[in-house]
Amino acid sequence: MTSLELYSKGARVWVPDPDAVWVSALLLKDYSPGDNNLLLQLSDGEEAHYPLASPSDLPPPGNPDILEGENDLTALSFLHEPAVLHNLRVRFLDYSSIYTYCGIVLVAINPYDQLPIYGEEVIDAYSGQDMADMEPHIFSVAEEAYRTMTREEKNQSIIISGESGSGKTVSAKFTMRYFAVVGGAAQQTSVEERVLASNPIMESIGNAKTTRNDNSSRFGKYIEIGFGRKGDIIGANMRTYLLEKSRVVFQASAERNYHIFYQLCASRELPEMRSFKLDAPEKFRYTSQGGEMQIPGTDDLLDLERTRNAFTILGVQPDQQMELFRILAAVLHLGNVNIQASGRNSDRSYIDAEDRPLAVFSKLLGVDGPQTAHWLCHRRLAVGGEMLVKPVSGQQALEARDALSKHIYGQLFTWTVQRLNSALHSQKGQTKSFIGVLDIYGFETFDRNSFEQFCINYANEKLQQQFNRHVFHLEQEEYIREELAWSRIEFSDNQLCINLIEGQLGLFDLLDEECRMPKGSDESWVRKLYDQHLSSKPHPHFQKPRMSNSAFVVLHFADTVQYECDGFLGKNRDTVFEELINILRASQSELVAELFQQQGNASSVANGSVRSGKRATREHKLTVGFQFRQSLEMLMDTLNSTTPHYVRCIKPNDLKEPFMFDPRRTVQQLRACGVLETIRISAAGFPSRWTYEEFFCRYRLLLHGPLTQDQAQASCRLTLPRLIPDPDQYCFGKTKVFFRAGQVALLERLRAERLRVAAVIIQSRVRGWLGRVRFTRISWATVTIQRYCRGALARRLALTLRYTKAALVIQKTYRMVAVRQLFLTIRQATITIQAFSRGAMARRRYRQVLAERAAVLLQARVRGWMARRAYRRVRAAVVFMQCCARRRAARRELMKLKTEARSVEKFRVLNKGMEVKLMQLQLRADQEAREAAALRETLHAEREAGSAELEALKVTVQKMESQKQEKPPPCPVISEKEVEERRRAEEKAAQDILQLTQELQALQREKDSFCNEKEDLSARLFEQEQAQEECVQQAVSQASASLGAELDEERRKYQGLLRDFTRLEQRYDNLREMSLLTEGTKVHRRTDSTQSLSLELPSPSTAPLSPFSSCLPSPEEVRRVSVTSPTLERRESVWSFQTPMDQLMVSMDVAKDPAVKMKVEDLAHAYDAVRVANKLLESQLRSQSRHREEELEALRGQISAASCGSSSAAGPQELQEVLEAKEQECVRLRREMTELKKTVSLRRLLTQVLPSAFTAETSSSPSQSKPAVTGLLECRKKDENKLIKNLITDVRVDSALSLPPGLPASVLFLCVRQADCSGDQTLARSLCSAAVTAMKAALKKHSKDVDMTALWLKNACLLHNLLRQHSPKQTLDSDDLAPLTVDLSDLIRALSDLCIQAYQQLLSITEKRLQNIIVPAMLESETIPGLSVSTVKLVASRKRAGSDPRPVGGDAPSMAMVLRELGALHTALSHQALPPSQMEQAFHQLTYLISTSALNSLLLRKDMCCWSRGMQIRYNVSLLEEWLRSRGLQAGGAVATLEPLIQAVQLLQAGKKSEADAKALVQTCTALSSQQIVKILTLYTPHSDLDERVTLNFIRTVQGLLKGSSDGQPPQLLMDVRRVFPVTFPFSPPAALHAEQLVIPDSLKISFLRRA
Repeated sequence: MTSLELYSKGARVWVPDPDAVWVSALLLKDYSPGDNNLLLQLSDGEEAHYPLASPSDLPPPGNPDILEGENDLTALSFLHEPAVLHNLRVRFLDYSSIYTYCGIVLVAINPYDQLPIYGEEVIDAYSGQDMADMEPHIFSVAEEAYRTMTREEKNQSIIISGESGSGKTVSAKFTMRYFAVVGGAAQQTSVEERVLASNPIMESIGNAKTTRNDNSSRFGKYIEIGFGRKGDIIGANMRTYLLEKSRVVFQASAERNYHIFYQLCASRELPEMRSFKLDAPEKFRYTSQGGEMQIPGTDDLLDLERTRNAFTILGVQPDQQMELFRILAAVLHLGNVNIQASGRNSDRSYIDAEDRPLAVFSKLLGVDGPQTAHWLCHRRLAVGGEMLVKPVSGQQALEARDALSKHIYGQLFTWTVQRLNSALHSQKGQTKSFIGVLDIYGFETFDRNSFEQFCINYANEKLQQQFNRHVFHLEQEEYIREELAWSRIEFSDNQLCINLIEGQLGLFDLLDEECRMPKGSDESWVRKLYDQHLSSKPHPHFQKPRMSNSAFVVLHFADTVQYECDGFLGKNRDTVFEELINILRASQSELVAELFQQQGNASSVANGSVRSGKRATREHKLTVGFQFRQSLEMLMDTLNSTTPHYVRCIKPNDLKEPFMFDPRRTVQQLRACGVLETIRISAAGFPSRWTYEEFFCRYRLLLHGPLTQDQAQASCRLTLPRLIPDPDQYCFGKTKVFFRAGQVALLERLRAERLRVAAVIIQSRVRGWLGRVRFTRISWATVTIQRYCRGALARRLALTLRYTKAALVIQKTYRMVAVRQLFLTIRQATITIQAFSRGAMARRRYRQVLAERAAVLLQARVRGWMARRAYRRVRAAVVFMQCCARRRAARRELMKLKTEARSVEKFRVLNKGMEVKLMQLQLRADQEAREAAALRETLHAEREAGSAELEALKVTVQKMESQKQEKPPPCPVISEKEVEERRRAEEKAAQDILQLTQELQALQREKDSFCNEKEDLSARLFEQEQAQEECVQQAVSQASASLGAELDEERRKYQGLLRDFTRLEQRYDNLREMSLLTEGTKVHRRTDSTQSLSLELPSPSTAPLSPFSSCLPSPEEVRRVSVTSPTLERRESVWSFQTPMDQLMVSMDVAKDPAVKMKVEDLAHAYDAVRVANKLLESQLRSQSRHREEELEALRGQISAASCGSSSAAGPQELQEVLEAKEQECVRLRREMTELKKTVSLRRLLTQVLPSAFTAETSSSPSQSKPAVTGLLECRKKDENKLIKNLITDVRVDSALSLPPGLPASVLFLCVRQADCSGDQTLARSLCSAAVTAMKAALKKHSKDVDMTALWLKNACLLHNLLRQHSPKQTLDSDDLAPLTVDLSDLIRALSDLCIQAYQQLLSITEKRLQNIIVPAMLESETIPGLSVSTVKLVASRKRAGSDPRPVGGDAPSMAMVLRELGALHTALSHQALPPSQMEQAFHQLTYLISTSALNSLLLRKDMCCWSRGMQIRYNVSLLEEWLRSRGLQAGGAVATLEPLIQAVQLLQAGKKSEADAKALVQTCTALSSQQIVKILTLYTPHSDLDERVTLNFIRTVQGLLKGSSDGQPPQLLMDVRRVFPVTFPFSPPAALHAEQLVIPDSLKISFLRRA
């Protein structure tokens, strides 16, 4: 009963509205008992008077604002229709949440849009989680059913109901997909694939387009998914109900027939479909009546391909598929058969013999066409023991044709269901338990309702009765469990309505009776209904329409429905002539004959074609209504024997618009689907229930007595009678306190009042304190201002006195400075005049002296500048030519070296016989060296002679200069005429000099302008070069990033393939063990352990280790780029049939010598190698000589250009000779260096081709050609199995963990190397192969042990590195290591795969241990004690009765447990001394798992999205960060993976009110997607009165800011938990190994190894 105290001023109530159903209104005046109306203010601001006749007419009160958007409707304080409708509208429109709990019911609203909430990451997030902890979802219901089944070992059912278009089929598909993923992930079977494959088949043959839904299921189905003992899917079974066969022959306007017909018509052009003679759907009567040929957004051709693939998955052979499609095509042609009326009164009918559709129909089904035409227009009757053939009218013939079409389709539907069930049948044994998914039609009411709607509504009546009783049962169980003193809850039972339909002389009985009558009709049946249920015994649920005598009205639980009786008898009989059935039984088609031969024995509930042997003489089959009742009784028995889970699908609007909410349609469906009945049953008892701890934390300020949480129950029992005087409004249980509807809102009001009074007291105290503080501050400020004013006045007086004194001093000083300045000015002017006069005279004399040599000097300078400029240009050109020539030579050298490097790798394994040729080549090299030394001596002698000659020439030149200086100069006689001429010449020269000076200045200015332009151009070019360099660098960085991403993707794909291969290998081993076990039980034969070990994996010498061995790259590339697919070039090089020597000879243009005819293949290859080397040296010498000649010519040109202006020829000639000598020396040294390089390259080449070529000639044994290697271990062939067993297979865990890191790998390598040095390559390969196989077996044996997995990871990595370090390919450039002669590249690759497998197993063990504790530890653990005491939820989550209890106390998962698991892994890796890079990669993967799991759970849990919980989570994350940093693991990206979770926590703690807050959030949360940010803001729930809910305006502001930054990003709500980062193992060459360094304990029992 509603408390009258709640109707006070300011309270919100709900009033009826014709459009919105219910609208919110605000009370403007308190309500007093006796008032006739309420003064309300509507949402649009208008005032209204609400009439009241009695207190019971009070409008429903509104819930507190803090309950708005609650995810469980039963958690609302007031449970009534407007509250439910408003909460659903808020969640659907404002929060985009389509799922809401209503107690045990999940309400699902069809969004008519694709939402990213059904991916595998969402399945992972809901898997293993409690239903009450997560946001409502269809996966949550599926998880609850799965957990209850596995825990209680009891069958479950998920009942999905709703009207057409509400999303029932989609919900059922997602439920089955969840079971397939959860129940099939462990075994990787194909059962779950077949279960999912049944959906497209049933949709194509059982779904059609209606006016309400484009993919409406026109039948009901119940799928039982069987599970084994381990919770894995092992089979399935499907039952169907009431197929709408009438749709095959008739469709209403804007509707379609079943999808399969349109799919066949769309694929008519396919070669295999042409024989069906199909046409466009407009050409067939059965597909064109509705006028809708195409559904927008669908492709019928693609859907048929999907259907055929599903048939293939389920084991239906292609020929059977074509038979099925042939029958469907025949049905379409049968609908086009033209039946014409004849006779006087059209009492006869006939079919034209040339009717093409009938001929095609007969051909497709393999039946006789004339017989079919005859029996479609005639009927056989038994009269007096005689059989008479009677013609039928045209209308009756059309009805017979349509009945045959419906019957064929119904039989085909039944056969398809049976075929699916046989394919889904369990092959692994008996089903332990099952989960049933019921996808059934909801309550239907149309303008015209017929037999189908009657059966559908009858089924919904039965389901509603079962639902009401189950809800009532759960409520009573809760009360009994809490030991409450309760009275029985009354609920509306619809048993009377059910009795009206199925009871004795009910609607079905009278209908079946009328069908048995020879001349029964719909009208006579309706009259019987009126007589039985209106006249004789009036039934409260049966009525007669006022304006019709051919209809009746049934008062269902959901609505009152009027049924038209036309067609009831025909649809109930579903009559097909026996003669037509016999024709089909005689069909030439095996499938058609099978369909109708088995009709008499097969029992089908899908289409009502069940026959009874007793009634076969009078009836062809039982009535459809009787069969439907039988199948419904079986369904109810199944549901009653299981634990049901309910999903109610709601259609929000009839326009199929995304996220549009129609309140009237929604309320109609809520009333029809039983959600409001659940609310009513809950409201009739105690809907609000709190644990004592939660109640104490929320209302502790209202309680009296002990205020400790340990005594919460005593405080509640002591205080509640004072707060709620009526004891009937609450009740105390064992662990909870229960309240009736409205009492929580009353407590909230009392709490708010207590908080208001406390706030007023606090405000008064604070305001008084603020007033006193303000007065103190004003007094202090006044005194301070006075003090500063007095000081300012005093300072101003002192400043005035100082200014007066300063002015006097300035005046005195200024006057003195002015007089002195005047004196100095006059003096300076006098001196300046004197200086200028003297300077003019001096300059005049200077110009006279300068005029004689100015022109000569200017010419000399200009000519010198021009000469220098020409020299610089020549020198730059020479340098440029030298650079080009050297670069070209270097490129050729590089290309040849690359060619040599590619070919060198294969020379080593070719042949072994070139000692003689090599010795000749060595002698030739020595001879050339001696010739070079002789040439050096000759050149030295020539240099000495040249230098002596040069000195003699210099002495001669000096003598001639001294003689020239000793001659006295003649004394010339100068006349006056010569003086005058000289003077004129000097003047003319002066003028010329002046003119040249001016021209020089102009040229200088022009030069300066050119220099400026040059600098500008240089600056621009430099900027452009920088911009181009930046662009190039950016492009290179982008390309590098893309290549890196592609490389990581390739690594991930390969490691995923390797992981799948490991799983397949495990499955193969399991199957082999089972087969061996079976054989062993038959013959009772035991095998030795060594034999069983050898059976696990074949030897690499006989078979490859894995199916990937033939397509993987070399181990060097595997280690360099981790795991990538081989490139095309590598595959081509592997598959090439041309030897490397042949390739080199072709590239060097060396032809095969036909004269060489050696029988020994080694000498032939050696001769080819020498010829290739000679050709190579010859080409290089020729290129070097050409380069030398070109450089000499260039230098000669430069010297001749530079020496053309000089009068003396001795200097340039000497310079040219010196340059030529230097150039020749450089060329000679260059040639010698090149020859030495080629000699070294040839030595390497020949060393690889013939390893024994450079050994001593006297050595004859192969052992003497190798360097002696000591410190090895020798293992005999007979001790090989013993070594593997003692070292790997049978070693104890404690002994293995006490060994030094990598000891087994070191011992094995020393044994392999000893076998290789002794020439026993078979033993070396056998040891390596056995070691790999044994390590794999050890990993499988210790698949759950972290320490042992880390141990074998270390040994696999060490053995791989040792073998790779000593492989021939790795030791080419190292002279310190002796390579192995045996080729172990395939085993090195196998070891690389084994390292990856061990790494993945190591992470898998830790991930399994962390999986169940990540969310409780990161999100739920109370690491900061006392923080959540004041932040308890307002309404506690209503946990299901079967939910798992959370561990409490010390057993609850905490961060200490997470860090303990991580610490165990770190200890194991550190103990084995694994490289830090591997540890960083491992913890990078684990922290990503922790971060994504916690973030996904946070995004799906409303109770975690609050400020206090954000602080707890941030503290937990900081503990993890501190742990990682303390162990130096932050460098590998482990801390960076926590960034999304950290930003999500910051989003919970940040302000969320203003636009500035929105901008700050968008800038901060860069690692979160826009969907994740909006989801967290939507889920944010204030758990304290000091906090507020995030407003919709703020969320829209954030969405607007995120819209620009999220363009092009895929919608991502949850992160991919299953993402695996590719692992790379960097190659680090180990230190040299010696047997003396190893400390081998006696516990290994390998003393049989001998040191070598």
